[in-house]
Amino acid sequence: MSFFNSIGRSMNQSLPGTPTSPGVAKPLYLCSPFVEAALVKGNFKHIVMLPKYADVMEWVAVNIFDFYQNLNSFYGVLAECCTQQSCPSMSASPNLNYTWINQDRKSVQLPAPTYIDYVMTWAQNLLDDETVFPTKSGREFSQTFPSTVKHVYRQLLRVFAHLYHAHYPQILHLRSEPHFNSLFAHFLAFGKEYELLDIKDVKGQPGVPVGIGALWERWREMGILDS
Repeated sequence: MSFFNSIGRSMNQSLPGTPTSPGVAKPLYLCSPFVEAALVKGNFKHIVMLPKYADVMEWVAVNIFDFYQNLNSFYGVLAECCTQQSCPSMSASPNLNYTWINQDRKSVQLPAPTYIDYVMTWAQNLLDDETVFPTKSGREFSQTFPSTVKHVYRQLLRVFAHLYHAHYPQILHLRSEPHFNSLFAHFLAFGKEYELLDIKDVKGQPGVPVGIGALWERWREMGILDS
């Protein structure tokens, strides 16, 4: 048995509120003290405000790059416990599985590690493309940049959602919940401030709730996020 598989098994047996526990409705990330764990106190709106004299396109590009790098680092640590056997679908709640659009423009189910690998590879290629994310002096952002970066944001949101839903016990075992919560709260606040976030992707639609929707509401009540 691998290290992370043993972690997952022991965490499911020892911690209350695990999504797989019989009769328990609330996932771990909504339980105290985990939901309050954070490196940053107060409202994240102050962190995401556009600095004076900064170009908004550059500010968005730099932050998306940082979110990608940080999320990729977290996933790299958790990848061993996200397998085709443990995560046969890209789940974000008991009622929601994300699908991938293939080359034939068809929606297909993929195991979570395959889906995430596709997302991270696709996003990295975009970040490395000077025509999309220019880094050299004199280059300008294309007119399609806003729609492209919004698409990147939405896919990264799905990775966050899966990690919260399927791998939060491992995050707790590593004592990384303050870091992960702060990263995600920052990500949500930034997306809302710069209109990258479609609120229904967080809150879900009637009959198809998104697991992280409850986390959004809890942090809003705590004053971490704005309405």
